[in-house]
Amino acid sequence: MWPSSLLYPPPASAFVTAVSVVSFASLASAGLSELRGQHMAYSKFWHVVSGQQQKKGGTGGAQLSGRDGMLVAYAPALVAAAASFVVPGTVEGLRAELLAAALAVHFLKRVFEHLTVGLPDPTTDLLYPGVLLFAIGIAGNFYNHYLLSQLRKGGDDDTGYKIPKDGLFEFVTCPHYLFEITGFFGFAMISQTVYALAMAFGTAAYLVSRSFATRRWYESKFEEFPASIKALVPYIL
Repeated sequence: MWPSSLLYPPPASAFVTAVSVVSFASLASAGLSELRGQHMAYSKFWHVVSGQQQKKGGTGGAQLSGRDGMLVAYAPALVAAAASFVVPGTVEGLRAELLAAALAVHFLKRVFEHLTVGLPDPTTDLLYPGVLLFAIGIAGNFYNHYLLSQLRKGGDDDTGYKIPKDGLFEFVTCPHYLFEITGFFGFAMISQTVYALAMAFGTAAYLVSRSFATRRWYESKFEEFPASIKALVPYIL
């Protein structure tokens, strides 16, 4: 039975349904790959993947700066979210406008650092709790990325990795991932569609696995890395 009290019923669109399934499956598969040590080659894991390729006789692949890579990854989503306010009929109603605005703000932040019209409403309205959850997620994500940026304030030659020690970094290796997951579930609550929920769970599956891989990386690089620090959720995970 469809949970109509929480989610809008899905429109009869095979394409949108397929995109949702593929998005969730792809992110979940990427998460499993992280747990198996098959990392996506960005951030600190670029060197890991490059070294593995070179051991197999490869060249290690071309290197793109993190700033350029994130711009390529996030700019299209930012443009699409912003364009939705310009194209007539794309967003209609407060819920759609807030969702588009949340997406635009999220991807604008990411670049700056480096849908259901006419359907019966769910009986439980999660719009404003979703806005609050999104605000918590984006604020926490921004703050923890700021803390990470402060680790490299020593000048152009200060490019070595350090153990973050401020804020929630005292308890977990990836608080920025925790808040990013929080933001995506904020999207899902604003939207109240199965597609947004699938994206939130898929993102969570990937980032949970990535956080475990990141914790293992810190343990391998720093002998003094505290065993009490968890991967994602303080004291729990």
